[in-house]
Amino acid sequence: MPESYVIFEKTSSGKRNHANSATFAFQSYAPTLYAAASLNEEVKEVIESMIELDEISGIHLNSDYNFTDTETKEYRYQAVFDINYF
Repeated sequence: MPESYVIFEKTSSGKRNHANSATFAFQSYAPTLYAAASLNEEVKEVIESMIELDEISGIHLNSDYNFTDTETKEYRYQAVFDINYF
C-alpha cells in the first residue's frame, strides 16, 4: 500500500422527483494526522469540482472530521458528501 491513500464507499442512496442522490464517505489515510487532514482537504476540493459535470446537479459536504482508527492506529480523516445526479 502507498503511504497515503483514499478509500471511498457509497453509504446510502435514494431517488426523488426522478433525481438520484447518494451519500459517499471518503476516508483519507496518511502517516501523520496533519498529512491525513491535508489529504482530506484535497479530496474535498476534487469532489466539489465535480459539480462541473453535466450529470451532477448538487454536491453538499455533509461533514468531515478526524476519524483515526484506534484499533490499527492509522491516521485518517473522513469527509461525507451528499451528491445529487441524473
